[in-house]
Amino acid sequence: MVDPSGTVGALGALGLPARAGVVRVLSAFELALGATALAVSSAVVAALVAVSYTVFAAALVAALWRDVPIDSCGCLGRLETPPSLRHAAVVVAALAGAVAETVDPSASLFERLGDDGAAGVLFAVSTVALTVVAVLLLRAGRRPWVPR
Repeated sequence: MVDPSGTVGALGALGLPARAGVVRVLSAFELALGATALAVSSAVVAALVAVSYTVFAAALVAALWRDVPIDSCGCLGRLETPPSLRHAAVVVAALAGAVAETVDPSASLFERLGDDGAAGVLFAVSTVALTVVAVLLLRAGRRPWVPR
């Protein structure tokens, strides 16, 4: 939301109309949706997450298929995250998880923390660890981020 230039550039490279204000609104919606998914278990919320990943996967596949030169999708701020097969694998895995959650909702991260005690904490630590692994997979072999 702070710097939408990466996403605006990626969408523009794909030939899609994009303005910074629209990207900021969509980013805010995505942030709210993610926070909601962490807080409550709901098939509707999971389905919205799945739709979000489907749209992202479609844009990613289009960029890969057309070999569009994109430095970053904007997903990780200023970190260089161009479309790649690793990126597609991470997004497809996340999409599969969202679809599975839509079909059979389980307790959310925060619900598990509140109800399961130690098991909830273990689940939270595992979630953070898997997120770090996904980011590292996307970043493997990329240039380091240098502040402006």
